[in-house]
This record gives sequence, structure tokens and C-alpha cells, in this order.
Amino acid sequence: MKGIFESMFNLNHDGNISPLESAMEFTFLNELLKDDSEVQTELELSGLDPDELEFMDADERREALEDAGLDPDEYDF
Repeated sequence: MKGIFESMFNLNHDGNISPLESAMEFTFLNELLKDDSEVQTELELSGLDPDELEFMDADERREALEDAGLDPDEYDF
């Protein structure tokens, strides 16, 4: 998987990752991981199981999120 990100962040297409490109990659991956953990924690703190929500139809999922006091539009399942 590292190869995908190396090519994605090799902005000048010279085959090498510069320190700036490396910092951008690190920031991107850090934010990506941080966002997932925050969403899962918020759902779990509300008493919801993210895996169960994925298997619900859209109306059931929306109702469950609203009942838990969460905004359904903030979640992408």
C-alpha cells in the first residue's frame, strides 16, 4: 500500500519523495486515521455499533442515529 501513497504524494513525478511530500503524506494519513477513530468513538459512546449500522437500511440507520442524538448527515455508510 505504501507504493500507492508514494506515487500519490510524488507531486513533481521525479520518482523521489521530498521532505515536503513526505510531510504531506504523514499529515494526510494521520488525519485519515484520526477521523475514523473519532467517528467510531462517538458512535460507540452513543451506544451504537458501527457494524450494525452498516447493515441497516438508510431509514433505520437515520432513525437510530437521531434517537442517539446524532446528526445522520454527518455519517457516510
